[in-house]
Amino acid sequence: MKTQRPEQELTWSWGHRPRSALARVKAMAPPPPPPLTASTPLLHGEFGSYPARGPRFALTLTPQALHIQRLRPKPEARPRGGLVLLAEVSGCCSLRSRSPSDSAAYFCVYTYPRGRRGGRRRAARTFRADGAATYEENRAEAQRWATALTCLLRGLPLPGDGEITPDLLPRPPRLLLLVNPFGGRGLAWQWCKNHVLPMISEAGLSFNLIQTERHNHARELVQGLSLSEWDGIVTVSGDGLLYEVLNGLLERPDWEEAVKTPVGILPCGSGNALAGAVNQHGGFEPALGIDLLLNCSLLLCRGGSHPLDLLSVTLASGSRCFSFLSVAWGFVSDVDIQSERFRALGSARFTLGTVLGLATLHTYRGRLSYLPATVEPASPAPAHGLPRAKSELTLAPGPAPPVAHSPLHRSVSDLPLPLPLPQPALTSPGSPEPPPILSLNGGGPELAGDWGGAGDAPLSPDPLLPSPPGSPKAAQLSPITEGASEMPASSGLPPPTPDARVAISAGGPPDHLLPPLGTPLPPGWVTMEGDFVLILAISPSHLGADLVAAPHARFDDGLVHLCWVRGGISRAALLRLFLAMERGSHFSLGCPQLGYAAARAFRLEPLTPRGVLTVDGEQVEYGPLQAQVHPGLGTLLTGPSGCPGREP
Repeated sequence: MKTQRPEQELTWSWGHRPRSALARVKAMAPPPPPPLTASTPLLHGEFGSYPARGPRFALTLTPQALHIQRLRPKPEARPRGGLVLLAEVSGCCSLRSRSPSDSAAYFCVYTYPRGRRGGRRRAARTFRADGAATYEENRAEAQRWATALTCLLRGLPLPGDGEITPDLLPRPPRLLLLVNPFGGRGLAWQWCKNHVLPMISEAGLSFNLIQTERHNHARELVQGLSLSEWDGIVTVSGDGLLYEVLNGLLERPDWEEAVKTPVGILPCGSGNALAGAVNQHGGFEPALGIDLLLNCSLLLCRGGSHPLDLLSVTLASGSRCFSFLSVAWGFVSDVDIQSERFRALGSARFTLGTVLGLATLHTYRGRLSYLPATVEPASPAPAHGLPRAKSELTLAPGPAPPVAHSPLHRSVSDLPLPLPLPQPALTSPGSPEPPPILSLNGGGPELAGDWGGAGDAPLSPDPLLPSPPGSPKAAQLSPITEGASEMPASSGLPPPTPDARVAISAGGPPDHLLPPLGTPLPPGWVTMEGDFVLILAISPSHLGADLVAAPHARFDDGLVHLCWVRGGISRAALLRLFLAMERGSHFSLGCPQLGYAAARAFRLEPLTPRGVLTVDGEQVEYGPLQAQVHPGLGTLLTGPSGCPGREP
């Protein structure tokens, strides 16, 4: 039986050591306790509500949910909101009253449950710990619950029979957020301010935020980062910004360590393919827009990462770039680039582009060669028979063009945001709650305002652990720049030009499976030549947030999934394929022109003089290219797998 390599397993959660150090610790650690079942009670207790005139509740915490049962004034047989799934919780905190005479402590849970129409709405549940005579005892009980819930959310172990104290929690994770204010329809900054920053503040994550100002700005920023200061780099935009980050990491002299830096994506762009795959991995139902952003933000708050396969793509000039998503030629790349002029429509640009592409459907002659996977995965459909041959095409690769590096522009550290951030009204058991005032960059949420009436003083945060010295919150200068931080202008900046070409990465591992471009391929490769409507090489499952091109693909399966559509397909049949791709069922249609193969490397040679080639949605030079999968080269922040805790 073949054993799975450690680097292919789900790796660390927030607060865990990198996997190499973690492996050494595990080797010396005693055997772990038996695994908990989803319904194992971890904590149980009685709490009041805030304000104090509200009902009383019995709370039970299990590894998957917080169960709430009203006790007084009248028990409920089926309480509304009585089950809070941890998959819907962003974070929690302990609070104290600002009234000196109040000996109670408070425990607040921030949730994003799905409404009747499927969308998520923010809500907070605040409970009063008042079972002891002194504040210190009540505070210890509130912090015990907050610590236990935080450990469950971040995948940290709870002691089998030990005391649950805040000492179990590591320092808050430190994130660098890169926001493209022009993402999607230009709403990325507003979405980040209204949804992302409040949620990660509730989760207790520490962060610095930088707005990118131009094409390849993020690429240049990550090349100068002191990566030891950060637990992850998260892009708040579409797929293009993450492409810049990964290629920037691989251009560093220390790329072997730099590329291990966990990266994440929060979808605020028009193309959110990787976010769609992360959303599916987390066990959530397919979503778009704000709902997809909230789902991915919830997963980010939970921590947890997964190895990410990267595809090194060698272009006709001999230069290389790295892809985490796809290489496309034909219909898909045509729609991607030609729809740039409709960017103001957001994701609807692709729908309009598809309609226009169908009206002017083109076929392209070319040659596709690939090295089949040693062990074929469960294919989505029986593979069509392919002729075996050798490619003898000889090309003379030109010299790689020099890469120009512009100086870094303005950046922001500890971004001063206007407070309070706009939030919807909150709800709590028995009475409404006020909107929160959020303390950013690692501070805890605060419930303020004398809304409870006489005798109900507002609450203030009672942090479980203080922010450590040297955290981004305490930093006076950005670790990215040596000058004083300043706010970049968020308007008046031109968006990237539609015809901007993708920049090239010079670092990264060697392609040991590929001969030089233009030389014959070794034995064992499969080659086919003909007329194609499209050729797509994709790594994750999704081509778009709502397009599942390779439903069986995984982030670390070590494969590139090749899909192609041969010439001769009708417009109606092609449209049916894309409609079925929304459910990932296109391979079951039995379309004779649709083909699929799982490969470790491939070579694409266009034989049509004109066309468009894209890598991760970015246009590259037109001509022959080849690519190889590098399994688990990157690390992706995915949150926990959705298998055990899938939404009902």
